[in-house]
Formats: sequence, C-alpha cells, structure tokens
Amino acid sequence: MTTFLCYSNRRLLMLVFTLIIASSACFGQIKETEKSETKDQFWQQVRFGGSLGLSFGNGNFTGALAPSAIYDFNNTFSAGIGLSGAYSSQNNFKATSLGGSLIGMMRPIREVQLSAEFEQLNITRRYEFDGANIKDQDWVPALFLGVGYNTGPVITGVRYDVLHDKNKSFYSSPFMPFVSVYF
Repeated sequence: MTTFLCYSNRRLLMLVFTLIIASSACFGQIKETEKSETKDQFWQQVRFGGSLGLSFGNGNFTGALAPSAIYDFNNTFSAGIGLSGAYSSQNNFKATSLGGSLIGMMRPIREVQLSAEFEQLNITRRYEFDGANIKDQDWVPALFLGVGYNTGPVITGVRYDVLHDKNKSFYSSPFMPFVSVYF
C-alpha cells in the first residue's frame, strides 16, 4: 500500500507540476498578447507633427523648427513633448535658440483648441558693436497660452507668452501666431 501511495503521490506531483508549467506558459502568452495590444493601442493615440516658421525681409531672417509628439488621452485632452530650434539674424545681430517643451491641449469642441506650453530655451546672442563681438548666452523660460482653430490635422491660432521678458525672450513680442500640423 505504501508503494502505491508513493507512486500515486509522484503521479499527482507530476500532474500538478505539469499543470503549473502549462498554465504559466498560457498566462505568459496572454500577458505578451496584452502587452502587445497595449503597446499598439498606445502608439495609435500618438500624433507626430509640429510647426515650421520662416520670416524674412529688409535684411532680417528668422527660421524656426519645432517637432513634437502628442498623446491623445481622449477626444478632449492631449499632452506631449516637443523640441524647438530657431535662428534669427538682423544686421549686426544673430541669435540661436535650442530647447524643449511640455505641451497640454484641450478641445472643448472639435473646432477649438486651447493650449498651454512650457518651453525652456537656451538662447545665444551675438552682437557686432564698434568692431567688438559680444556673446550672451542664457536659459530663458516661456509659458505660452494659446487658442486655435482645428481643421483636422492643421491648427491655426495665436499664443501669448505670459513670461515674456523683452530683454531676454527670443521673440520680440509676447503674441505669436502659429500653424501646427499633426498626423
């Protein structure tokens, strides 16, 4: 009887062990599928795009490039990150700006987009004054609050820098029109 009990316990142990291994393999496949679906769902909610700006005339030139990635939480709220780079030259003055930003958007109705964007810029200015070259470099924050008209992938509007400092900010005015495209 003891021999049968030992043999039976071994069989039972082997059966339990086999079930544990098989179930963990099944759960592992389910978890991998869930991870894959979650990852796919995440990337389906991400839009890429940004803004491009050019301004020139009378010896002045300004160019800006600002790519960004936005995650749509739902049809109303989105958030993301962006990079920005700009160059400006005017007579004896040249400036470059490089930085990053955190972006929040709200669409109370489909056509209207409200936005807030905190941007931190490293600005380098070079002046030529009486034969001397003067270089100034500084980190400058900007907080843009904006409103735009949403026509699908294209948003046009205006934003206002509430932290604008006429002596330090890269842009001469706190008001800035914008056109952004997201896909």
